[in-house]
Amino acid sequence: MSDLDNNLDWLAALKWDADGMIPAIAQDEHGRVVMFAYMNRDSLQETVKSGNAVYWSRSRKRLWRKGEESGHFQKVASIRTDCDGDVLLLEIEQVGGIACHTGRESCFFNELQGNRWVPVDPVLKDPKEIYGGVS
Repeated sequence: MSDLDNNLDWLAALKWDADGMIPAIAQDEHGRVVMFAYMNRDSLQETVKSGNAVYWSRSRKRLWRKGEESGHFQKVASIRTDCDGDVLLLEIEQVGGIACHTGRESCFFNELQGNRWVPVDPVLKDPKEIYGGVS
């Protein structure tokens, strides 16, 4: 059985991958999944301490404080883990309503229609306005 061991320290109870990462799903107050990212111990501890979502940027190789460039922070209402402790679910309030670097409410805006991915959610803000031309 690989269930979460509730007797361990909260960080030790989680199942980190070989790179020290754990998948994190960000879900808004309406239950919509807006983002997926990875966290390491430092980002999770800072998230808990600050109340704002902090992830590990695998491309930048550093902590990524969601909203640090765009101003679209994620205020964390609760953090849950699944039954075996290898995935996190963050219930968040998406400040500004935009979670995706494309200017959409959610990163999950492409829908499979037949044999093509089709963007089905509108762009609410030009990414150049959010990131000064860097998306």
